[in-house]
Amino acid sequence: MTQLYLVPTPIGNLEDITLRAIRVLKEVDVILAEDTRTSGNLLRHLGISKPMVAFHLNNEHQQVERIADRIEAGETMALVTDAGTPGISDPGFMLVRACVQRNLQVECLPGATAFVPALVNSGLPAERFIFEGFLPHKKGRQTKLREMAAYPYTTILYESPFRLVKTLQQLMEVMGPDRQVSVARELTKIHEENVRGTLSEVIAYFSQKEVKGEIVIVIEGLHGSQNNQADDSEA
Repeated sequence: MTQLYLVPTPIGNLEDITLRAIRVLKEVDVILAEDTRTSGNLLRHLGISKPMVAFHLNNEHQQVERIADRIEAGETMALVTDAGTPGISDPGFMLVRACVQRNLQVECLPGATAFVPALVNSGLPAERFIFEGFLPHKKGRQTKLREMAAYPYTTILYESPFRLVKTLQQLMEVMGPDRQVSVARELTKIHEENVRGTLSEVIAYFSQKEVKGEIVIVIEGLHGSQNNQADDSEA
C-alpha cells in the first residue's frame, strides 16, 4: 500500500484536478500542505475535511524526519503544494528522498504543472527541452545566463512578475534581441496570457504594463530552427 502520495493540485482553474486525486485526498490520514490556508480553500471547495500539517521551505529540515517517522509507523499522507505538482521548485524532494531511503512506498499522481502547457503553447520546439526553474537571484546568476545562451534546446524558467522585465533584459544581453521567447502568465486562469516574439518585442510589451500572476518563460535554443532541421534530417 502506498504510504506517501504526491498529489498535483490546480494551478488556477479548479476543474483541473483528477478524480483520482480527489479520491486519494479523501482516503489518506493526513495532508501535508505548503500553505494550509491555500490548501484548506481547495479542500473546502472539494468537500474534503482532513487533518493538515504545514510542510514548506521554512520548516522542511525540521519536519522531514518527523513526517517520515509517522509514515513508517503506518500513517498514509498526501503531499500537496499551493499549486501544481509537488517536488518541482518546492521542498517535496527532501521528503521523497527520506521515504525512498527508508524503503517507504511513494506514488506520484499525474496532474497539473505550469511548465508543460507553457512549453507546448509556446510554439517553440518541445522534443527536447531544459527546465531550469528559478534562476539564482545573485551568486551564479550571470554564469547561468551565459550557460543558457549556449543551450541548443528550448529552455524553461519560472519567474516572479516583479522580476520579469529585468530577467528578460538580462537574457537579451547574453542571447541578443532576436532570440524567440514566449511568456505565459496566469495559466488556466481568467486573465491567462501568452506573449510570443523576440526578446526585444516581448520586453517592449511587458515594459508598458503592470505584470501580475505566476510567470513561465520559454526560450528558443541557440540556432533553434537550425538544430531541429538537423534533428529531422538525422531521423
